[in-house]
Amino acid sequence: MKPLAEALRPNTLADFVDQKHLVGENGPIRKALENNTIYSMIFWGTPGCGKTTLARIIANELKAQFVEISPTTAGVKDIKQTVEKANALFFGEKSKTILFVDEIHRFNKAQQDYLLPHVENGTLTLIGATTENPAFSVVSPLLSRARVYKFNPISEDSIKILIQKALDHFENKISLDAAAIDFLVGIANGDARNILNALESLVLTGLSSPTVDEIKHVLQQNLNRYDKKGDEHYDTISAYIKSMRAGDANAAIYYLAKMIDGGEDPKFIARRMVIFASEDIGLANNNALMIANEVFRSVEILGYPECRINLAHGTVYLAKSPKNRSAYDAIGSALKDIEIYGNLSIPLNIRNSTSKITRELGYGKDYEMYPEDVNYLPEKLKDRKYI
Repeated sequence: MKPLAEALRPNTLADFVDQKHLVGENGPIRKALENNTIYSMIFWGTPGCGKTTLARIIANELKAQFVEISPTTAGVKDIKQTVEKANALFFGEKSKTILFVDEIHRFNKAQQDYLLPHVENGTLTLIGATTENPAFSVVSPLLSRARVYKFNPISEDSIKILIQKALDHFENKISLDAAAIDFLVGIANGDARNILNALESLVLTGLSSPTVDEIKHVLQQNLNRYDKKGDEHYDTISAYIKSMRAGDANAAIYYLAKMIDGGEDPKFIARRMVIFASEDIGLANNNALMIANEVFRSVEILGYPECRINLAHGTVYLAKSPKNRSAYDAIGSALKDIEIYGNLSIPLNIRNSTSKITRELGYGKDYEMYPEDVNYLPEKLKDRKYI
């Protein structure tokens, strides 16, 4: 018996329920298929958003040979065999071969480079799927020969459609009330496979009309999608910092909770707090840096789960503090001047005079401890104001 996610996998565009920006009436992929053509593409999106399914549909629509490989099991030898078969079809039967590479970001540079000439001459049409930003995970020459399409998490409306299809598939073996459906939609995280697997688990338990509490008991899993090494890591810390910058303590606490629940390194969070204390709060509240450093120290001493309290304390404090980026902007401007002007000469009167020779050259001459109207900057920058 096929797993539910496979049994309900659509085979045509008409059955594909989401990603309307790509396959809707004016979507670029639909337009290409209507013209009976296709080009190499990179599908970028979170798990369970339809990347593999759409690649298979494209092959079906074009009646093309579909070859699927994964970097976890395939090497250059497998790619060579695929290329040889594709060549035979291309020059013999004049038919297309679509090579679908799941998790293409796991291919090393040599493997990606090997694909390049075959994609370039049209022997293969590459569709690569990745959960990571292709700008950083796909080599530039290959990326320049493919169009990148960003997949969105499956919408709540589409998740409801999938749930109804699953219920129909099980033919009254299970029924869900509105509360149960809303709960499943809420925990789906835009992942169709995730929710279909959850429904299959419920059916296997024999529950015919599970309540929300029974569903929670059966699933018992952390449905917070948080990849500590992927885009979610960077997107979440960015949202956290920007929420504190805007003074929105509620949003900052939410993103902090998301990181904690996802197992983010607490020292990583605390380091960002220390940076934020000087970068964004700065001179508006000099205590902020001390608080942030104390949070970091507490994290080192305590670790999870207790340090979550210290992280929350620091987060609220930093979010509610007034902001002043003048020190941050000042060092940036000064560094820019050094980049432009190089090593400008320091005024003689404030140089360090440690010998007879330097004193004779005028080092430290006429220096006063607290003078007025004396320039300390190099002559070329004497009127520069950083603060």
